Amino acid sequence: MKPPILYWFRRDLRLQDNPALQKALEGGGPIIPVYIHDEAGEGEWKTGGASRWWLYHSLVSLRESLAKLNSRLIVRAGASGEVLEELCEETGAKAVYWNRRYEPAIIARDKQIKQSLRDLEIEGESFNGALLFEPHTIENKQGRPFQVFTPYWRHCLAKGISENTSARVKKLPHPNEWPKSESLDDLELLPLINWTDGFAENWEPGETGALKSLKVFVKSAVDEYESKRDFPHIVGTSQLSPYLHFGEISPQQIWSALQKRSEATGVFPTSKGEQVYLSEIGWREFAHHLLYHFPQTPHAPLRADYERFPWASDPDGAKLRAWQRGLTGYPIVDAGMRELWHTGWMHNRVRMIVASFLVKHLRLPWTLGAAWFWDTLVDADLASNTLGWQWTAGCGADAAPFFRIFAPVNQGEKFDKNGDYVRKWIPELAKLGSKYIQRPWEAPTEVLEAAEIELGNQYPHPIVDHTTARKEALAAFQQLRNSK
Repeated sequence: MKPPILYWFRRDLRLQDNPALQKALEGGGPIIPVYIHDEAGEGEWKTGGASRWWLYHSLVSLRESLAKLNSRLIVRAGASGEVLEELCEETGAKAVYWNRRYEPAIIARDKQIKQSLRDLEIEGESFNGALLFEPHTIENKQGRPFQVFTPYWRHCLAKGISENTSARVKKLPHPNEWPKSESLDDLELLPLINWTDGFAENWEPGETGALKSLKVFVKSAVDEYESKRDFPHIVGTSQLSPYLHFGEISPQQIWSALQKRSEATGVFPTSKGEQVYLSEIGWREFAHHLLYHFPQTPHAPLRADYERFPWASDPDGAKLRAWQRGLTGYPIVDAGMRELWHTGWMHNRVRMIVASFLVKHLRLPWTLGAAWFWDTLVDADLASNTLGWQWTAGCGADAAPFFRIFAPVNQGEKFDKNGDYVRKWIPELAKLGSKYIQRPWEAPTEVLEAAEIELGNQYPHPIVDHTTARKEALAAFQQLRNSK
């Protein structure tokens, strides 16, 4: 019998379109699937609380899928390199395959692991299973990384995107003897305080859930994506972001699923909605491009002059806590923050609104918002999270200018006109009519009484005045410009 091959699962928790797993199968020997829980190896960006919940259930799903193939998921905890070397010694494996990740700390760690395996005369090989275009393969005419999305994506599309995806693995040769495995429960991924009941109501982690979500989106929502994606009270987006983050589906699978729709007409994209959605896949690629080339950006602005931005003080953290708990007094903001806490996810339009509110109305550093999202989002992707927050703060690549300040009332009335989203997540405002649902502080006393609302009791007064906050934000921005 040939020596076994270790297949190292990471953020690629799927059996379909998995290039590293396909390579392992080509070896012809037994395959030992392994997952290593290596928190220290993640650097300063250890998996957040909401993502830990998702990871646990995704690993359960993966374990069940492997069992159906008469295989197993070997679970270990510890330093990845040391665990892999131990497993190679225990099993006699002479090769380890995995799919690449692109976070700075992971890149550095993986380089060391490859070298250590080679020193032991063990083959260590990695593959691209996460992106359409790996960051090191894309550069502008000057040989430098792109910092503006449109020319970046135009360049990518000109290179062409492969239509090929590999089939789901249906058979995995297994060893005569399995190495010992820890229990998933030993990893202590689930929270000690149960705040994730709402997650289970809204999500099905794992490859099966990913493929179901893709099927529903392609069949019923993608063509209207452009017109409906900004309205949080309807399901107008794909909600595939957590599945992409954990690699339960690949961007190539999504691209190919949409390409198949064009077979009858020969036109791709087949609709404006599809075109816009594909550009969102492009933004995810762009985020990884930026993180790879500018590894300092998770904690420092890409535009270095923003290091001097005059943030406001919040000595007791009261403003930050009000924002985190959905108690700012601005309904569209508070609804978004409560949706986040309950489901581990937030509609993208509302993400922009709540981020703008933190950075520009409360004038608190974008890094505080990024840290909160990191801990509470099930799709907490370091590249996309960093890009999104720096975009809002005006300090990143292709960012919105700082002086573009969302008015939360106007945003609420534009994208949640009847208040359906607000009423869902802020039940204390449920009886308030549409006229005042986004601005309850303007409602006459008799209207508030009829809706059983006492401002300052059932629901807070606004913690800042929009007009005042806007003036102060613009003044701070002018101070930054004057300091150049």
